[in-house]
Amino acid sequence: MRGSGDTLIALGLVFAPLSLLSFGGGNAVIADIAQQAIQVQGWTSEREFADLFALSRAAPGPGSMLAALIGWKAAGIGGAAVATIAFYVPSAALVLAVARLWGRWRGSVWHTAVERGMAPVAAGLFLSGGIAVLRASPGGPAVWVAAIATTLALLRWPKMHPVPLLLGGAALFGVLGAL
Repeated sequence: MRGSGDTLIALGLVFAPLSLLSFGGGNAVIADIAQQAIQVQGWTSEREFADLFALSRAAPGPGSMLAALIGWKAAGIGGAAVATIAFYVPSAALVLAVARLWGRWRGSVWHTAVERGMAPVAAGLFLSGGIAVLRASPGGPAVWVAAIATTLALLRWPKMHPVPLLLGGAALFGVLGAL
């Protein structure tokens, strides 16, 4: 039933902790969002998740709009509001509190160590999110090959503008998908 209290509570209980784990932004927890939305809660199918993900990237606004779309799918407008609030407020409150302390310790050894240690954590979370989206994608092996090829090109030429990467990946996917 759309908008039921149990669904709204579940949305809050899913997205609030993910908010606190989203080092580097909402993309870092896409794999967890996919697992919760598809396997655990059953709010979407894999295909619907891929569609909602694509819509969240195509629409103007933050990429983490995926939370609002899943909330909407699960419980209508109320679900979208609860998921959005649960996804933004906890991390915003934490960042506000930590930012007040963080600046005081700038330049210390542990400050630098923590900052350097967060980079691989964020990279791993982004990678897991990309894999989750690829797994949910209906594109089959062609989408995997295109994603791997564009990732390798980006690793080889890290300063390359993203437009040629997107065009090259799309062309490769189109060729492989037609086979």
